[in-house]
Amino acid sequence: MRLPVFALLAALAAPLAMHAAKPTIAFVGLRHSHCWRQLENVKDRSAAIELVGIAESIPELVAEAKKIHPNQYYSDDYKMLVAERKPDIVWAFVENNRHLEILEYMAPLGIHVIFEKPLASNYAEAKKMQALAKKYGVEVMTNYQMAWWPTNQEIKRQSDSGAIGDVWRMHGIVGHGGPGSEGPRSKYFFAWLTDPVKNGAGALVDFGCYNAIWALWIKGRPQSVFAQVEHLQPQRFPKVEDSSLMVLDYPDGVGIFEGSWDLPHSFQDLELFGREGSLAMNRDAVTLRKGRRGEAETVKETPLPESRLDPLLYIA
Repeated sequence: MRLPVFALLAALAAPLAMHAAKPTIAFVGLRHSHCWRQLENVKDRSAAIELVGIAESIPELVAEAKKIHPNQYYSDDYKMLVAERKPDIVWAFVENNRHLEILEYMAPLGIHVIFEKPLASNYAEAKKMQALAKKYGVEVMTNYQMAWWPTNQEIKRQSDSGAIGDVWRMHGIVGHGGPGSEGPRSKYFFAWLTDPVKNGAGALVDFGCYNAIWALWIKGRPQSVFAQVEHLQPQRFPKVEDSSLMVLDYPDGVGIFEGSWDLPHSFQDLELFGREGSLAMNRDAVTLRKGRRGEAETVKETPLPESRLDPLLYIA
């Protein structure tokens, strides 16, 4: 049993073949803002997977969920939810420092678990989670949203094919103008995302984790890492950093990665530089540049199979 799937690498692994019948899933917690999109998504995927319950103790969040699933089973206690609804899979939208707690309860019951990135708030807890997954034979998936982008898979495919020669430089930038704090769907998320204990840090954890996965995926483990964080908006984010830089040193190259809550708009961009050209990727396209003039050529993406389009189809 491997340390279960980093979803960014999902295209390299087989979907979880856990059940002959349609699997069931429960949502535990509504405190991560990604849950609202997935509550909508699970309705669209009802032919492949069945939502059997939602656990959350904050009334405002429950009220928001009922706007999407008015007739669903709700509980303020996730242990009661599991006992009564017996889901095959739990998707936990809770604070990062509660991931271990959730897995400690679910793993002995044989329940597979999905978490939003990162896997844990610190390395020690991640190692404990790895041990639990191995001991009880459950899958633990970390959801990295770029995993489901055809462009993300295409830049890796192009890189591996030698389209730009040996990759010696990587540059990634991920971020936006910072998390919102207005309304129930945002304010509870903002409260823990800007808490150094509950989140693990600020923008470094929130967006640096995407960059770290890219680096490992493209060039593997670096021989050294330099990291620097900035507090550019201390009044807005008094407890945690809002901008981060990581410089990864390799024997044959370098990675420069930025994660920020200070950007004018959303960035989820990766650039790869080889001896023969460069590749650039965002959600919409992959572009290839070769030669000294470097005129951009849009690369046609290879379509992904249905099971690679989103987390729910992947686990179903």
